Amino acid sequence: MELREMRAFVVVAEEGGLSRAARRLHVSQPALSQTMSALERELGVQLLVRSSTGVKATDAGMTLLAEARAVLARYDQALSAVARHTAAGGGVLRLGIPLELPGDLLSRPLAELAAAYPATRVQVSHMSTSVQFESLRRGDIDVGLVREHPVGQDLDAVLVVEEHLGVLLAAEQAARTAGPDGVALDALAGLNWVGFPRSGSPAWYDELTAILRSHGLDLGPAAAEGQELIAEVKFAAVTGGDAFALAPPEWSQQLPENVVWSPLAGHPLVRRTWAVWPASSHRRDLARFVLALDEQGPRRTPRDPVPVG
Repeated sequence: MELREMRAFVVVAEEGGLSRAARRLHVSQPALSQTMSALERELGVQLLVRSSTGVKATDAGMTLLAEARAVLARYDQALSAVARHTAAGGGVLRLGIPLELPGDLLSRPLAELAAAYPATRVQVSHMSTSVQFESLRRGDIDVGLVREHPVGQDLDAVLVVEEHLGVLLAAEQAARTAGPDGVALDALAGLNWVGFPRSGSPAWYDELTAILRSHGLDLGPAAAEGQELIAEVKFAAVTGGDAFALAPPEWSQQLPENVVWSPLAGHPLVRRTWAVWPASSHRRDLARFVLALDEQGPRRTPRDPVPVG
């Protein structure tokens, strides 16, 4: 069993579905499904029970999950220990990222990093802004992409993305609400906001909700801790016509037929993303990666983008 297969199995078991796991691993769903089937054949046991709602680990799968987590934790610990001795590059560059990044944001920086430091391996983890800040200060990741500028002098930052957020609505609701310039924020009054937990990014949450409330929106209670707003969650929530979700114009996901993305009139909501790293870092491969991000940005979505569909 290879480490990549072990890591892939852990992600599938944690996500409870092949499509979600494939996005997290940045691989295609068919390729991931083949990997799981090959792993079951190799071990001679059924690891996953597949159904229309996702996958669930069998007893054998739960045993492998526990053992795989222990092996991978020890492996990552060893890589991190070695990486501290590779200031010039050649170790592991641990990158934290949020959900909903422009699809090609990292293409050039990663290509330039690979060309300049071919021995550096990039390890990507999905994390909220708050968790990334904690991980950066603990030394668990080397660079993060976060939704708010860090406070204090222990972290450096550069702005890499500015996105004019639009709104996801049920198609019938959008037809009633959208005008020639898009959907006005105050036209969303009476709909439920499909929001994210404040703990994930407090400063961005406060900025966003202040703007929404200033346009007469009653947001209700904050989202539950740990609730991740992946695309499927947003689509499901707005389908009934009594809710709206915010989303950037440049999505890799295809919208369902009954869901419409529309710009917001006047473009009142701008979501910013910064690259952040420890100010004390002397890693030249990290510097090359950040420089490539800085040189191409900040990326700004067009003020009047073509709706995703």
